[in-house]
Amino acid sequence: MESEYKLLSGAMVTLALATATLVVVPHMQLSDVPPSEGLKPYTEQQLRGRQVYIEMGCVYCHSQQPRSQSQAPDFQRGWGRAPVAGDYYYDSPHLLGTMRTGPDLFNIGARQPSVDWNLGHLYNPRAYVPGSNMPSFPFMFRLKDKADPGDKVVSLPPSFVPAGKVVVATPEALDLVAYLIGLDHTYPVKPDVLLPELPKQAGAEGAKQ
Repeated sequence: MESEYKLLSGAMVTLALATATLVVVPHMQLSDVPPSEGLKPYTEQQLRGRQVYIEMGCVYCHSQQPRSQSQAPDFQRGWGRAPVAGDYYYDSPHLLGTMRTGPDLFNIGARQPSVDWNLGHLYNPRAYVPGSNMPSFPFMFRLKDKADPGDKVVSLPPSFVPAGKVVVATPEALDLVAYLIGLDHTYPVKPDVLLPELPKQAGAEGAKQ
């Protein structure tokens, strides 16, 4: 019985130390961190798009945390500098991700600022990135014989346009794209540190998806 008490006590001490190290101390360190200079709050549309991003499970295939240049070639891939805590000031919950089936999206708004490209890529990724394993999201669009006033028609490569139809983005698709384009953390972390600009790609994403 005495050994059982010792085992239980040891387990409780280990749990307490782990909680203090992994939860309490980081919270104390980061609770008063201000937003990074240059970081803008999300707009209402971007917040709606962020919710769509969560509901669609994008976080399961895309991270939002490039690694430092000493650890990985993420910057050379066009994904940007390593983030700091203040970059996530307005994120709740945080969408860091745990794997990269597709490229990191921390700076997708800098790499691909085109609304048309992002909408078309959601409709059919292979229209822009041949061999992409990203799923298509046609249910986020409507096929119409003719666009109505106020509709956002998706500009697709000619070979991907449905015959006799126009592809119109739904509000959810527009919100999601607004969120993605808002992911631009190319501002310098410190006012006196200028970071090189990310390469812009007009036709295809930098990393294969």
